[in-house]
Order: sequence, then C-alpha cells, then structure tokens
Amino acid sequence: MQTAKARHILVETEEACNELKKRIEAGEAFADIAREHSRCPSGRRGGDLGQFRQGQMVPEFDEVVFRDALNVVHGPVRTQFGYHLLEITERSE
Repeated sequence: MQTAKARHILVETEEACNELKKRIEAGEAFADIAREHSRCPSGRRGGDLGQFRQGQMVPEFDEVVFRDALNVVHGPVRTQFGYHLLEITERSE
C-alpha cells in the first residue's frame, strides 16, 4: 500500500487559503505560515502530518497526496474540515 509524508495548512475560507498560498509562492516559509494560521493541531509542527497510508485521510486529501507532484504547494483543497494547502514531501510508489 502506498504511503506518503505531507504537511498542510487548514483555514476556514478559500480566500484565506489563496492568500496564504500567494505568500508561500512569494517566498515565505510554509512551516511559519502553518504555525501562525493553521486551525489543525499539526500547525504547531509546521503543518507536518508525518507518514500515513492511502485511505487514512479524507478522500479529497488522498486524491491530491497520492496523485499530484511532490514538493509543490497544492490547493485550495476543500474538505469537510475547511480549505487546505498541501505539500507532499515524500511518497512510496
């Protein structure tokens, strides 16, 4: 079964998500923004979710993590929890 390592930032609105993505693309550190803005407890760890298997996360999250490019900020991704920015840092094929 595939595994991945990823980090994310969870916010309430798509607008907030897009604004944070622009800041990251302009050079601000993903981890710093996660610590400051993420509503998820993982924000304290810079958004780091550690390693997880396919199927452990909600489907919208899994779809991005196990399909899209590594080391790129993806999103906004809408789930039942809010809007996420995702960065996949590692994936086993």
